[in-house]
Amino acid sequence: MSNVLYINKPSLKVARNRKDVSIIYETITNLGEHLFKDGYFFIHTYGCQANVRDEETMTGLLTNSGLERTNNVENATVIILNTCAVRENAELKLYGEIGKLKRLKKQKEKPIIIVSGCVVQQEEALELLINKYRHIDIFMGTNRIHHLLDLIKLVKKTNKRVVDVPSDDTTICEGLPVKRNEDFKAFVNITYGCDKFCTYCIVPYTRGKERSRKKEEILKECKTLVKQGYQEITLLGQNVNAYGLDLNDGSNFASLLEEVAKLSIPRLRFLTSHPWNFTNELIDVMSRYSNIMKYLHLPFQAGNNEVLQRMGRRYTKESYLELVNKIRAKMPSIALSTDIIVGFPGETNTQFEDTLDVVRKVGFSSAFTFIYSPRIGTPAARFKDETSKEEKSERFNLLKEEVEKVTEAYAQKLVGTIQKVLVDGFSKKDPNKLSGYTECNKLVHFNGGIDLVGKIVDVKIDYSKVYSLQGKIVE
Repeated sequence: MSNVLYINKPSLKVARNRKDVSIIYETITNLGEHLFKDGYFFIHTYGCQANVRDEETMTGLLTNSGLERTNNVENATVIILNTCAVRENAELKLYGEIGKLKRLKKQKEKPIIIVSGCVVQQEEALELLINKYRHIDIFMGTNRIHHLLDLIKLVKKTNKRVVDVPSDDTTICEGLPVKRNEDFKAFVNITYGCDKFCTYCIVPYTRGKERSRKKEEILKECKTLVKQGYQEITLLGQNVNAYGLDLNDGSNFASLLEEVAKLSIPRLRFLTSHPWNFTNELIDVMSRYSNIMKYLHLPFQAGNNEVLQRMGRRYTKESYLELVNKIRAKMPSIALSTDIIVGFPGETNTQFEDTLDVVRKVGFSSAFTFIYSPRIGTPAARFKDETSKEEKSERFNLLKEEVEKVTEAYAQKLVGTIQKVLVDGFSKKDPNKLSGYTECNKLVHFNGGIDLVGKIVDVKIDYSKVYSLQGKIVE
């Protein structure tokens, strides 16, 4: 199928627009008849938790259509690559994976191949995929998942390749079927999109306008999860602090978090927060509810004020550290994790030292560290960058060393303590042991039986490693 049917194409210019954009709320009440009599589907998801949650909706839709999930791509009737565009490396790996799928089109029963997610929202990347990888049947935008089955029908009916990737779709669709990846931990979307427009970030262009789900829909979903026996809910958004700002009804994230906490879910988390609008009210709510985990992911990205200004981050090194102090004044034992970028255009060695200083002063429990990766279409991609790859790599290694020091120091404090651990299952590294996460989001390995999976157990921590803890169940 070399002919292409364009329903919607992305536009960087349109994606930048935030003026006079209204949010559309839809509720799906009828999914129609089964699209398939039998068969299998395969999904490979790259990137963040938002993509994982999107995968769960796609899984629900395809299961309702008559397909079963498979981990063997060779058997699949429908194949979906759910992509991430935040960094260049992930995108380059994707192209290799797409290329490998071409041989499957030589089979008697040719699969329908779909590429979804943030990569296809980029104009240049989409054109490359359309022209170079002609075995792809459907290109589906981040906000078009509710049209997944219709797009498959269209391909089957027209025998054309279909592109449905708008940059201005602000629909929030409720009532879609969801098949969750886990039986005791759940992601719940509260916001979509982002309006912060950090100069290095592609997400505001690929995920669209910041928009909030209605509170009653969120609470209904959370109540259902509590009734089903879920042990942990994570409220999701590109910037959860922005929840409710577009609803014009007085809603805000702190009040929503409190209402969800009152539903008596054993564990409540949220991702991700922006330091710029992290409120005192939110700190107060976190401190008052024992089922809100005392763990916070708070990206600071860089420690130098000039670099932060060029990044468009809207806070300073000093205000970030002041926020950390306020949080710890209310919650002394809270674990803080973060994201850090090194080698941002124009960053000097002296400015990089400010980043190391923040790492030392905060003492993070963990950190995700990255070398700056230019994203086409973002302002930072046009910034002058005279720092060599070698220099960036050297800074990255120095940062990694410093992060390992502070995370080891944090983990060492847990040795000898008893931690409540939600058991995920058997360890990927040692199948003879169970693994799970503490309230402060540290991975723990310990001996135990399969009957403990999905339960919260007490584990005494015996010793720590860089990225995990080892312990024994307290009888």
